[in-house]
Amino acid sequence: MKNIALVVGATGITGGNLAEKLIAKGWTTFGLARNPRKDIENLQPVAADLLDLENLKIALKDVLPTHIYITSWMRQDSEAENIRVNSLMVRNLLEALSSKKSVQHVALVTGLKHYLGPFEAYAKEGFLPETPLREEQPRLEIENFYYAQEDEVYVAAARDGFTWSIHRPHTVIGKAVGNLMNLGTTLAVYASICKETGKPFQWPGSEAQWNGLSDVTDAGVLAEHLIWASTTEAARNEAFNVVNGDFFRWKWLWNKIAVSFGIQAIGYDGTIHPLEEQMRDEALVWKKIADQNALEESDLNKLASPWHTDLDLGRPIEVMTDMTKSRVLGFPIFQRTEDSFYDLFEQLRTDRLIP
Repeated sequence: MKNIALVVGATGITGGNLAEKLIAKGWTTFGLARNPRKDIENLQPVAADLLDLENLKIALKDVLPTHIYITSWMRQDSEAENIRVNSLMVRNLLEALSSKKSVQHVALVTGLKHYLGPFEAYAKEGFLPETPLREEQPRLEIENFYYAQEDEVYVAAARDGFTWSIHRPHTVIGKAVGNLMNLGTTLAVYASICKETGKPFQWPGSEAQWNGLSDVTDAGVLAEHLIWASTTEAARNEAFNVVNGDFFRWKWLWNKIAVSFGIQAIGYDGTIHPLEEQMRDEALVWKKIADQNALEESDLNKLASPWHTDLDLGRPIEVMTDMTKSRVLGFPIFQRTEDSFYDLFEQLRTDRLIP
């Protein structure tokens, strides 16, 4: 039977990279979003509202996916609302496709907030897990929309008989415009502003993150992991951490990034300097940079997500992720983190998103 993929959230970092890899591997691939991308060759767009069940049924009436990849979420003002909205999105999607009986596997992308807690309690006292983070660590005793999304998948799998996989990446490094969680591009934009204004490339985060060990997830590695788990029998009905496979310290990588942009780096100086504050008044500076360099996007808010970068870099503990489970089951892909950033910066320059 031919593999037919439905990528939910195909406009994002994870979904866009996944769609490209699926198409390259010969899969028929549909990309679902409110405003679907049209810049990925051979991606078949599906415009739909995940919060509207009837709209979903109409939009998907001619789509018979064998594999569903859920890479999308909607940020709300509270965790209670995150739970309500994001669980409803998953429930509606799987209910809309239930009667078709075509679905063989559902892959859900969540993240390390599974271990660190939701936004309201993110990596705060009482919710700090032991590292390296391992899949067998129990859920925190606190509401978390990732848990609610997982539970929707489990209920639908029991009802419809498909297999599932849960994927927990660390910070995803890859290209996307208008993405809510985009650390790599945010740092590239911040570095570009520092170069234009002559300001130093000031480390924005905590001492623990500056000195401690960390890891990240290349969008290409995550895409390969999603395809691997959804087509490998031994990986069915399992939850997986997904990272590049190496470790680094930000005090090393921060200077590497600064050198690549030709700017001066300043490390942790005893104080946290949130990027949200540092970049708050830089919209006009970015518009000037964009106009002078004929860039494709002059709206700073569509490229940078400093609030999310601050969450990651401000954590009071080092965060590293164990990937032994995937390695034992045969997942071979490894990516050097330094190259993840350099490759992203080069792509952003090629696509005229940074100078």
